[in-house]
Amino acid sequence: MPLPPAPGRRAARLSPEAYENKVNPARASSRTVAAEPEEVNETIAPEAPTAAAPVRRRTRNTAEAATKAAAPAVATPKSTTSTRQAAAKKTSSNTPVTASNGSQGSQGSQGKSLPRSKKTQGPAKLFVLDTNVLLHDPTSLFRFEEHDIFLPMIVLEELDAHKKGMTEVARNGRQTSRTLDALAGVEGADIGRGLKLDSTGQRAAGGCLYFQTAPLDYSLPTSLPAGKADNQILGVVAALSKEHAPREVVLVSKDINMRVKARALGLNAEDYQNDKTLDDGDLLYAGVLALPQDFWSKSGKNVESWQSGAHTYYRIGGPIVPQLMINQFVYFEAPGEPSLFARVSEIREKTAVLQTLKDFGSAKNAVWGVTTRNREQNFAMNLLMDPEIDFVTLTGTAGTGKTLLALAAGLTQVLDDRRYTEIIMTRATVSVGEDIGFLPGTEEEKMGPWMGALDDNLEFLAKGDGGNAGEWGRAATNELIRSRIKIKSMNFMRGRTFLNKYVIIDEAQNLTPKQMKTLITRAGPGTKIICMGNLAQIDTPYLTEGSSGLTYAVDRFKGWPHSGHITLARGERSRLADFASEVL
Repeated sequence: MPLPPAPGRRAARLSPEAYENKVNPARASSRTVAAEPEEVNETIAPEAPTAAAPVRRRTRNTAEAATKAAAPAVATPKSTTSTRQAAAKKTSSNTPVTASNGSQGSQGSQGKSLPRSKKTQGPAKLFVLDTNVLLHDPTSLFRFEEHDIFLPMIVLEELDAHKKGMTEVARNGRQTSRTLDALAGVEGADIGRGLKLDSTGQRAAGGCLYFQTAPLDYSLPTSLPAGKADNQILGVVAALSKEHAPREVVLVSKDINMRVKARALGLNAEDYQNDKTLDDGDLLYAGVLALPQDFWSKSGKNVESWQSGAHTYYRIGGPIVPQLMINQFVYFEAPGEPSLFARVSEIREKTAVLQTLKDFGSAKNAVWGVTTRNREQNFAMNLLMDPEIDFVTLTGTAGTGKTLLALAAGLTQVLDDRRYTEIIMTRATVSVGEDIGFLPGTEEEKMGPWMGALDDNLEFLAKGDGGNAGEWGRAATNELIRSRIKIKSMNFMRGRTFLNKYVIIDEAQNLTPKQMKTLITRAGPGTKIICMGNLAQIDTPYLTEGSSGLTYAVDRFKGWPHSGHITLARGERSRLADFASEVL
């Protein structure tokens, strides 16, 4: 009985046909060669047809394809059979195709996520983008997955009008123009047939980009003047809806009035949602979790405890562990039972370690003369005074003590502990009412009117620290404090690096995610950054609770071992302020 042919490559499996058809070994050999490329990847895609097997193999594993391409280059003995020579010849003939795909680098490893069209059952939608979407997010072209995008010619005109200047809108306009130029400059690109959105490496986008290359026939009501840009875009949407029916054509705009007009004309319109971190502000990570009332009765028998320094540690388990995050605060309060206030310091598969907190509500643990008045303030002070925490976010309504706690912790660590060299304070300069115009003086003098909260809190801190030193002592203390606090404008933060600084970013709810990233990445070794804000007081256009930079930072940093977040709940300013916040 003749023996089956030897494998053509290392670690290659023989096909079942190699053991059959012993009468006609030539036919069996040819069947083996034809089946070999698919048999190697049988465990990856057993359901794939033979014709699609090489493509699936290239997109799933670039490294494997490269190995197969290099296999024929290995020297083989002269005594190899004709089957092995045929297999080597076939593999070498496919080498250029595989190598060209593998030359894409990391794109090949992501190829398995390309067929996004399977997510939707019907045809892909056609989204018409308004100019404000591109000016708001220059990467919005690649955020629509498998769907196609259409840009009216008037949108390009508006992009050209907004490209000049040093504002954030101008920079976004220039970036969008560069992106469009890169898509149109790809070899083999045809604007008339559509530009592949993944041609520049954006593998998450599976659709095409279409430009308005010919006039479209549409008619609008006489009440909408045709010369206005918004009305021209609405006309394009109406024409595309008739031309591509029954395909769904959707207008995407950040302009509320434009979406209302589109719906009044019977057109589909949506807001751009990709910039929102959360759909609802109530879903924001609070940083605090209340333990259930039956926690000790269910978990008390399996709890391990030990003492290390001034802290007590508890190792807990049970169904509550998956809900916990690193540096999240937990508390247990029940009548007749001992209370527990702790921070999650370690999480493993099924267990978590809780670390008890330092009580800053006691007078002996006062920070620059300030004692915490409620549970959330004590949690916040533990984060502010911990040298292992590099990034702290504080949210809450007016009067909850965000600025006061941050300043008190900063002064203590700068002047007493010498942990940081100075305090740098900045904020977004968004006015509540009409702008009063240009301000005279230096950078700090220009920022002075915006730093009223700093002055108010410093006055309170200096009054509590002065003691019986008299007026001269208080003046010297104020001068020392002022010398260690620098007020900086956010306009000049780009390119800087802060070393051993205590940075406070006030009114962070008015920052975009890009601005927040720019500020946080300024931190050098030994620097601590505190972001504070009230998400209910956003004054920047196009920003909401879900798309604010503060919300973005809280959501991205949760669970990082060197960051923490607290939402301050109770106001401690005055009874008048508390009552006003409730009834007004």
